[in-house]
Amino acid sequence: MTALVVPDYRELGEQLASQRAGRTLALANGCFDILHVGHVRLLREASSAADLLVVALNTDESVHRNKGPGRPHITLTERMEIIAALKGVHAVTSFPEPTAENLLEALRPDVHVKGTDWTADTVPERATVEAYGGRILIAGDDKTHSSTELIEKQRGK
Repeated sequence: MTALVVPDYRELGEQLASQRAGRTLALANGCFDILHVGHVRLLREASSAADLLVVALNTDESVHRNKGPGRPHITLTERMEIIAALKGVHAVTSFPEPTAENLLEALRPDVHVKGTDWTADTVPERATVEAYGGRILIAGDDKTHSSTELIEKQRGK
């Protein structure tokens, strides 16, 4: 089964409203440029943290701002399609902002899932999540996998 793909997170919030009744929602966000096992492990754990899992991807412009020239390697449309095909993912969306605060305010997930390169205290959106009564989950394996490192290895660096 392929997950629901709704590029604009504001529209996704409206579509999820009826499906959320009595169910918990987890949200994981990131670039997911060149999918690797660390991403898969993060999303597997995120999907077990709630009834529904939404994955929000940084837009191409946002990835470029965050990661630099030549990024992303995979377009947003293709990254969304790849993530939507993964088991446990209910919906995929995107966001252009530098942080996920507006996204979190719009969707108000019960659980905001971040990778192990963060701690509950260093998550930039921590105050936003706590203000609406959500919780933060640090998930996945130790940060030993990275799209940037894969790209550099491919380039021979």
